[in-house]
Amino acid sequence: MKTRTSLIERYRDYLGVELRLSPQTVSTYALACENADAWAAARDAELSQMTTNDIIEYLIERQTDDNGVDQRTVAKLLSALRSFFQFCVLEGYREDNPAAIIESPRPQQRLPGVLSIDAVERLLDGVDTGNPGGVRDRALFELIYSCGLRISEAVNLNVNSLFPEERLMLVRGKGDKERLVPVGAQAIEWIDRYLTEARPVLTKSRAERALFLNRRGARLSRKGMWKRFNELSKIIGIDAKVHTLRHSFATHLLEGGADLRSVQELMGHADIGTTQIYTHIDTEDLKDYHRRYHPRG
Repeated sequence: MKTRTSLIERYRDYLGVELRLSPQTVSTYALACENADAWAAARDAELSQMTTNDIIEYLIERQTDDNGVDQRTVAKLLSALRSFFQFCVLEGYREDNPAAIIESPRPQQRLPGVLSIDAVERLLDGVDTGNPGGVRDRALFELIYSCGLRISEAVNLNVNSLFPEERLMLVRGKGDKERLVPVGAQAIEWIDRYLTEARPVLTKSRAERALFLNRRGARLSRKGMWKRFNELSKIIGIDAKVHTLRHSFATHLLEGGADLRSVQELMGHADIGTTQIYTHIDTEDLKDYHRRYHPRG
């Protein structure tokens, strides 16, 4: 039997030479095995002889010690150990892969940032509309919140994308998929003002199809939109990004009673599972519901 050090070195060569993995991946996998080996050695055991229960115990300890790792890191550690034990099987050091039957943890789903309705109103009302750029910004951010648009969808809108009489907007989303979304009354009002008062000033007499223009009369860029929103949020004192308006749109619809399938269509999500992240309820709300409705709350 080879020593534990030489076995991990052989495994490192296997990753780099035979599997042709990147140096970074080789280093990451080898380090994961070295750490697991140190854990095994502290228990007078061999890494190559660890059982499924040993691996589970090791991963649990990695999550619960003082510097515990998250589920994403646990999944990476498990992937490295699966690979190592598969190598051991191929080399004849053992007959089974004890990590193969352990299910990888699902990564924790990060909830998107969401503003309250009052915060959205303060943000939109805080736009200085005393100049053409300000009117454009108010119309732009009103529309993003009204329709739940992605940043790329908003900047790619053309003048003929809007059907004001029908209060509809034709949006081209991911994969060039088009969808018609309703536009709220306030957004229509601000877009009308923008088209009447501000856009003619911004065009600089250029023939431009884009709905939202920069100060040079060309299509407003993603970077330009981010910059304007970040400046606005700092002035108002609200911690938010421009895509927070899209997240707030979905959350406020669901809180108001909209069904998940309708919100999926409005957001342009291919998978309803993506829309489900907006169905979260604040912990304090849950406590309040429990106190109000449970007979022993």
